Amino acid sequence: MTNTIDVAAARAQRSGPGSSGRVLTVLLTSAAYFMVALDTLVVVTALPSIHRDLGGNVGTLQWTVNAYVLAFGAGIITAAALGDRIGRRRMYLLGLCVFTVASAACALAPDVGALIACRAVEGVGAAIIMPLGLTLLTSAFPAERRGAVVGIWGGVAGLAVASGPLIGGAVTQGLDWHWIFWVNVPVGLAALAGSWLRLPDSRGPASRLDLPALVLVAAGVGALTWGLVQAGQDGWGSAQTLAGLVAGLAALAAFLAWERRTAEPMIPLGLFRSRSFSAAVATQFLMAAAIYSAAFLTSQYFQFALGDSPLGTGLRFLPWTATPMVIAPVAGLLSDKIGARPLIVPGLLMQAAGFAWIVYLAARSAGYGAYVAPLLIAGVGISMALPCVSAAGLNAVSPSSLGKAAGVLNTMQQFGAVFGIAVATTVFNAHGSLASATAVTSGYRPALTLAAALSVLGALTALAVRRRDRMT
Repeated sequence: MTNTIDVAAARAQRSGPGSSGRVLTVLLTSAAYFMVALDTLVVVTALPSIHRDLGGNVGTLQWTVNAYVLAFGAGIITAAALGDRIGRRRMYLLGLCVFTVASAACALAPDVGALIACRAVEGVGAAIIMPLGLTLLTSAFPAERRGAVVGIWGGVAGLAVASGPLIGGAVTQGLDWHWIFWVNVPVGLAALAGSWLRLPDSRGPASRLDLPALVLVAAGVGALTWGLVQAGQDGWGSAQTLAGLVAGLAALAAFLAWERRTAEPMIPLGLFRSRSFSAAVATQFLMAAAIYSAAFLTSQYFQFALGDSPLGTGLRFLPWTATPMVIAPVAGLLSDKIGARPLIVPGLLMQAAGFAWIVYLAARSAGYGAYVAPLLIAGVGISMALPCVSAAGLNAVSPSSLGKAAGVLNTMQQFGAVFGIAVATTVFNAHGSLASATAVTSGYRPALTLAAALSVLGALTALAVRRRDRMT
């Protein structure tokens, strides 16, 4: 039976903010999400410039991306739980403050060590912003409209993804790579002011703070992510890799054991009894692994193998990265009518086909014009899947569990990103290097093949998503 909290949450959704308040909620949470998503990929086209300026190797390049993603992934579930406890808007405002200040610190970083440290602090801010923004957004709308609003959310992500490499390339080429971080500051300040003044607050069910679970999940995800990052840099058999993976798995096993016995778990394991939720979590992981590994690899390929400038690389990404702005909102709206699975499965298969086509072209030293069609196919495909995976997962849980479900989905997205980059970097290093254009191509082709395979696996897991599977 539906419990009292679920009934109250459902009533709050029906009597939630009016149309103007909902529009403001969409705008404010989307602006902050734009900032967070932009910062993930704005660095990609600047990586060679950072490498030339600060030195280091492929591992250094990987850490400028993964320090952010590691802290991001490790903190999401904790942030979602704290938001349920002390107020989602309050935690959301804290995340905006942390992220904005850390972005300014990245812009002022004097060396690679300081840059990586500041990127990690940015990741903490992002870990607060993303799940709480998604929860504040979805809790303002009833379930039958959630696909549409998450589609808008996905379109904003598409705009950030599209403009991230482009802004990074343009700013790096026209000014200096330090300036790519300054773009977050005015966006962050505006989102902070607007959210403080106008964003409605909400809370999860009243429960005690599960401190052992907070420590175990943060330690487990953090250690496991560290191990994956080290695998991409030092290999899967290195001592650091094995230590991180073993420690992470042990902490997560302890977390699951604790959650089974505690009276008020931070993440109710009953969520995973929903086939649709479990399938959405697995698909989110594999989809993120495919997207981020392909973006990381293709940026290096365009610049080191094809000789493109940072700005040129950003422009060449557009057939792939700009499509979510147009397709994702339509896909989200359509998923409310026909369900998520008919869009996720063909979408991820289209991305896999686009990647496979690029692998074929890279072996033949084709000009950029030949890459437009496969990039567009991959872009349309992923634009169909992006909003539908999140909507499928959130629609499979009760209203009172939205915060926890969003935390799990977003954690798996970040964890998948680190996993994909780590595994793809390992494959790249096994077959090539950055020493020459030929060596880059030799590593790029099998690594991108892996990204295509991850997309296919994501399509297979999405087959388990049901048309309607709301928990009661």
